[in-house]
Amino acid sequence: MRKVLALILGGGRGTRLFPLTRSRSKPAVPVGGKYRLIDIPISNCINSGLKSIYVLTQFLSVSLHRHIANTYKFDMFSQGFVEILAAQQTNESTDWYQGTADAVRQNIPYIERENPDDVLILSGDQLYRMDFRHLIETHHSAQADVTIAAIPVTEEQTSGFGLMSVDTHNRITGFVEKPKTQDERAPYYVPAEWLERRGIPCNNRHYLANMGIYLFRTDVLYEVLTARPLATDFGKEVFPRHYKNKRMIAHFFDGYWEDLGTIKSYHEASIALARPNPPFDFFSPDGPIYTRMRNLPASRINGAVLEHSLIADGCVIGEGTRIEHSLVGVRSIIGRNCVLRETVMLGSDAYESDKQKLENVRLQRPNLNIGDGSIIERAILDKDSRIGRYVQLINREGRQHYDGPNGLYYIRDGIICIPRGSIIPDGTII
Repeated sequence: MRKVLALILGGGRGTRLFPLTRSRSKPAVPVGGKYRLIDIPISNCINSGLKSIYVLTQFLSVSLHRHIANTYKFDMFSQGFVEILAAQQTNESTDWYQGTADAVRQNIPYIERENPDDVLILSGDQLYRMDFRHLIETHHSAQADVTIAAIPVTEEQTSGFGLMSVDTHNRITGFVEKPKTQDERAPYYVPAEWLERRGIPCNNRHYLANMGIYLFRTDVLYEVLTARPLATDFGKEVFPRHYKNKRMIAHFFDGYWEDLGTIKSYHEASIALARPNPPFDFFSPDGPIYTRMRNLPASRINGAVLEHSLIADGCVIGEGTRIEHSLVGVRSIIGRNCVLRETVMLGSDAYESDKQKLENVRLQRPNLNIGDGSIIERAILDKDSRIGRYVQLINREGRQHYDGPNGLYYIRDGIICIPRGSIIPDGTII
């Protein structure tokens, strides 16, 4: 059996996910109430039998490193590992990663140390479940140099993705990165019958998007990364330059897949997890998503009303509170007679002691996390937020994009974002 090494790209500064990335890297962003985004690709690798995994980061990676160290431990006989490769200055390079291809190129010595036959390159900010063994099978049966996962998308979605065209043998024949005009998209239109012959229902999805999941033959990866001029990005440079002289094959995927690279996509995907039949379930007998064991108590609900919501471990919810279409993260404390609608609450890292609550009184600041009588709608509350009593976070003026005073809050795509550790005083209306 061929040896496959997995590289998970931690991404850049994560500006589109700000303020969730103000104090952490993108892969460390919490998701699903008790997980982090990095748990998705790592779990997919483990469930696919891949246990040699590097995570490439360069921004704010301390919490990510701690999470991985506390979560993914293999026994000495499995020879498996999940390790962080943070950007660093070396004798060969003093630059930070300039793009996806540059990040991989700067870590070629670590790839060579493992001596894999193939290298699987993944993104760290996507929500999906995939058995990579099917991708590997496609790669080997087609004798491909590179295999790229592709998913059908609608025309409205095309501006956010790279598109590809393929021939009757699924060999890739063209690339365009995030097309903006109809003329750019036109050559990549896929007829409905073409998809249906491959067992994929069209549903008005006439374009094939690059999912950011690549499987390279290792020698080919070295070749394209060291070819002059040096490429910095796979989608923008490597694939358009080499699809004619390398055997690049598309592997089709038609399951749930969401790129959580923006506040809007993150909020929508999180709220969707609380539906009666969610599009993505964190537990599946064939592919559970793993995360850190916290040993928290069961949540205590004191006469509250919950409607289409997810409540994580260790929460306390007060009497008379109503929570609708929301996600409540670990250790969340919600007071009495509150209302939460379409809200993603990330919870807290620790509980407050009685001594700490007395200190809160002295400092005239609210306890963690939401005080009595507060109303919160279409919001994201980052960890350790302190929302006072009778606060209204409702975007009263209907702003789409706004930076609050002193970084106290932000509005992105009409969604109120309360940064980690922020304090919203009693009676505040936003």
